[in-house]
Amino acid sequence: MINEIYLKKINILKEWATAYYVQDNPLATDEEYDRLYHEVLDYERTYPHKVADDTPTKRVGGIVRDEFTKAKHIKRMWSMEDIFATDALQEWLDRVVKNVGVTAYFCEPKFDGASMNLLYEEGKLVRAITRGDGVMGENVTENVRTIRSVPLSIDYLGQIEIRGEVVIRKDDFEAINKERLKERGSVFANPRNAAAGSLRHLDSSVTAKRRLVFYPWGLGENQLQEHKLSNKMDFIYELGFLKPPYSKACSSIEEIEEFYHFLIAKRDEIPVMMDGMVVKVDEVIKQEQLGYTVKVPKWMCAYKFPAVEKVTRVNSITLQVGRTGVLTPVAEVEPIEIEGAIISRATLHNFDEIERKGLMVGDWVILIRSGDVIPKITKVLDDRRDGSEVAIVRPTVCPTCYSKVLDEGTLIKCQNLDCPDRVVNSIIHFAKKGCMNIDGLGSRIVEILVKEQKINDILGLYHLKVEDMEGLEGFKEKRINKLLDAIADTKGVVLAKLIFAMGIEHIGAVASKSIALEFGLGLVDTKEEELIAIDGIGQEMANSFLEFMRVNRTFVLKLFDVIEPTVEEKVEAKENPFKDKTVVLTGTMSVGRGVVKEMIEKLGAKVSSSVSKKTDFLIYGENAGTKLTKAEKLGVTTLSEEVMREML
Repeated sequence: MINEIYLKKINILKEWATAYYVQDNPLATDEEYDRLYHEVLDYERTYPHKVADDTPTKRVGGIVRDEFTKAKHIKRMWSMEDIFATDALQEWLDRVVKNVGVTAYFCEPKFDGASMNLLYEEGKLVRAITRGDGVMGENVTENVRTIRSVPLSIDYLGQIEIRGEVVIRKDDFEAINKERLKERGSVFANPRNAAAGSLRHLDSSVTAKRRLVFYPWGLGENQLQEHKLSNKMDFIYELGFLKPPYSKACSSIEEIEEFYHFLIAKRDEIPVMMDGMVVKVDEVIKQEQLGYTVKVPKWMCAYKFPAVEKVTRVNSITLQVGRTGVLTPVAEVEPIEIEGAIISRATLHNFDEIERKGLMVGDWVILIRSGDVIPKITKVLDDRRDGSEVAIVRPTVCPTCYSKVLDEGTLIKCQNLDCPDRVVNSIIHFAKKGCMNIDGLGSRIVEILVKEQKINDILGLYHLKVEDMEGLEGFKEKRINKLLDAIADTKGVVLAKLIFAMGIEHIGAVASKSIALEFGLGLVDTKEEELIAIDGIGQEMANSFLEFMRVNRTFVLKLFDVIEPTVEEKVEAKENPFKDKTVVLTGTMSVGRGVVKEMIEKLGAKVSSSVSKKTDFLIYGENAGTKLTKAEKLGVTTLSEEVMREML
């Protein structure tokens, strides 16, 4: 009987919370809610073995993790094709009509946050996963449980994946930044960063304080029988999820444009940051007919809002040194507010752009920012000059280590691998997937290790010991051992991966493999004419590689001694249909495309990422996209994966 009263109180609290957080229609005062909440909490402390899975007391968090584990989505989470103009939207609509005929569309705001996938089974929230790469993401379930607009239980027993955006309302974002400024002296750059950072905080009680909000926008795995996506989403809203403030069914480009401009007009009124509008084909069967490209669904697109322009003044130019040593000029401008974010810096890309724009320190400029786009200067207002402006001079030495820079015209580079500004970024690149793939060595960990002077360069990773990391923030025994094992596992890696991981400007994975096969460990002493003789390596690539080895020869040899990379022998491919041919791969294959790529390369083919008149074969799998269309237009020979295998 007592337990029944407890469960009844939980249901009342859930009803009150839904009315407050989802329906914006409070049914009780804060005092009434708090009193009933503490009655529930008192019962749970007395009978901890009877605590309900969906009790509101679990919203406060409190679980502190060493790290997040990876988890797999049941159905892939796709990104969206971005469209920026009416002409591009018309082209997209024309493609839809060409493939499935005239159809209905469903439009709603595109909120600027962090994508999330919620999995419910038997009515309970069992897992919450970030989008990640679309196949795998991070399991942040305990943090998501603290979000008040995410039901812990729903009135639906089937397995269902509910996709949506985790966001922070504009007023909450301002409050969070004020608090952070007092505590840490730093602020989040924008609401999207605040939402993503809060979601991935290792302490779920911190997430609970951030007032995150979840807006569903789609579905993954589901057995709902409705024929339209909009009807499916209506069912989701009835389960207790937030509904977007506006949405509209449309049947023509005129109606889509009308709603698009309506949302732009409401941009400041809507409490959540928007960076565009999502246009979806509403009929589920037509979505299935349209299918997917390698990256995006063909039945939905993001119609992005126009960039917001503001006028500000350039106070100075600072230089950033990236992992490859490239010096990027950054304009320090008078701080201005754009879409809830305070902008005080704008990228200038390179000094050629400065010269092209005729920019000077002290100039008034037009600056734009749109969604995720880094703020940039589009125009210099030279009619406002008063003679106090100062010309911007190309640097001759690195601003950090004072080494002489390599001026290639467009790019100016510091070639010193020990340059402090290069260290953190070069180690992050070295450790990432596709390079040395050191699991657990993310950017935050690298920053801590460098800041605490535990490592000063890539080589320092291989001299780390347990005692070096004990006591550092976030480092527990299990994490330390796991990281050291991951570093040790990179020893013996193939030479091509090691070259790519060094982060040499212009030298990608393909060039790294060619150089490794051609020269082996003797690559540190290669000559210009030898490099240029390799197919695919031009003068700029050769210059960059040679300059890198000139500056870092001793360091690279030490890396070879420690890592002992595996040197693959260059094997001349036997005669086959693909030898010396240029091949492009597209679509979903029976095995990973990386596996097919490696197989084709061993046959002596060059695998390219783009289709051109020089392409000999395009090999396609399921859901092949625009590359297949382009190949057919250019008259390139197209082969299905099955035909390709038959030819072999």
